[in-house]
Amino acid sequence: MAKVIIHATVSLDGFMADVDGGVDWMNGFTVTPEDEAVAGRVMSELGAVVGGANRTQTIDDGEVPYGGMAGVPVYLMTHSSHDPIEKDGVTYTFVVDDIGQAVESAEKAAGDKWVSVLGGSISRQCLELGLVDEIQLHVVPIILGQGVSLFTGLSKPIRLERVGTSAFASEAHLRYRVLT
Repeated sequence: MAKVIIHATVSLDGFMADVDGGVDWMNGFTVTPEDEAVAGRVMSELGAVVGGANRTQTIDDGEVPYGGMAGVPVYLMTHSSHDPIEKDGVTYTFVVDDIGQAVESAEKAAGDKWVSVLGGSISRQCLELGLVDEIQLHVVPIILGQGVSLFTGLSKPIRLERVGTSAFASEAHLRYRVLT
């Protein structure tokens, strides 16, 4: 059975993007082979991705989850119907306003691999619906002060259990199981 994870790189103050939605601030930090192995494990375990509607208009511009490197089915949340898009061997399926359906479809496609949930709004919705098994964060040493928060706006506390931490060069890698 697939494991549903929230997978994100965040600033020390919990932002996943700057105020304009940019992520260039994530670049330029020292990494070690151990850091790369942590990220590589996630990539090797991915079976499908669920993302937000803001990706819908940008697939043709190359703004795709994991830079298109994951090579797994992608389910994108939208507010209006859209035919699937096939690009570079990846099928992008658009799901209208039903996050549960998107996650269920992604789980079926992933088999026994992981479903990565991307984006703040999508992550918060999945947490509140009890659809997330684990949260994996890569924390980089920068404080943005403002931006797009990964978790701000949750309507209830979500209890977690730490299952792994590591730090090598610049990043801290955190893994938490979501408790029900």
